[in-house]
Amino acid sequence: MQAELAARGFSHDIVVFDRPTRTAAEAAVAVGCTVAQIAKSLVFRRADTGEPLLVIASGAGRVDETLVAAAIGASIDKADADYVREVTGFAIGGIPPVGHRRPIETLIDADLMVHVEIWAAAGHPNTVFPLMPDELLRMTGGRVVSVR
Repeated sequence: MQAELAARGFSHDIVVFDRPTRTAAEAAVAVGCTVAQIAKSLVFRRADTGEPLLVIASGAGRVDETLVAAAIGASIDKADADYVREVTGFAIGGIPPVGHRRPIETLIDADLMVHVEIWAAAGHPNTVFPLMPDELLRMTGGRVVSVR
């Protein structure tokens, strides 16, 4: 993941923990930030095309699938672990915002944009990296929407 970030022009240091940071709560405790500052990556499947959709949401809330569907103009389905690994190359609990096996349409939770610093998974359930919300937007090419 470090090489992927560098290839995109970002020099963020990946932090490796000796315990899992799979959930937003685990990551927040490990990092020492609020749960709201954790950028959790959730993969859905568009019902109209079957293509993946990445929603990067604040760890503080639950994603409202109706709002997400309205933002993309199509219904969405939850993706199972096999589909997530197939399209991203990563397991649930460690999905980074970039570096997936193929390009994925990305929505970013507007709630993340109010923080000075946020933390995202770095490809493994024990790794995260710090970044600013505007960097998340630039590195993913995502679109900011309200998801809760």
